[in-house]
Amino acid sequence: MFGLGTTELIVIGVIVFLIFGAKRIPEIGKGLGGAVREFRQIKKDVTHEEEAEKEGEKEKKEIKNNSASLENTLTEKVLHQAPGVKKVMDAKKKVDKVKTILKS
Repeated sequence: MFGLGTTELIVIGVIVFLIFGAKRIPEIGKGLGGAVREFRQIKKDVTHEEEAEKEGEKEKKEIKNNSASLENTLTEKVLHQAPGVKKVMDAKKKVDKVKTILKS
């Protein structure tokens, strides 16, 4: 598993436990599980679209337009299911706005 041994995984687990606490870990697991589930569903949708791509060039153009929307859908699902991610993304948007204001 990514070249990590048992000791490294235990250390990572202890650090996660210390940072988030026992009450937040199930919430994080639930959010990540939902995100993985949505990712698999979208992956299935993309594979079906790739099969449709082989059928005709016209459908290929429509799939390209939909792939961006699939990416946005996945992003939205992850934002809603993983706790804390939405707050981080909102903070990032605010920082980007401040940077654009300072550049002006």
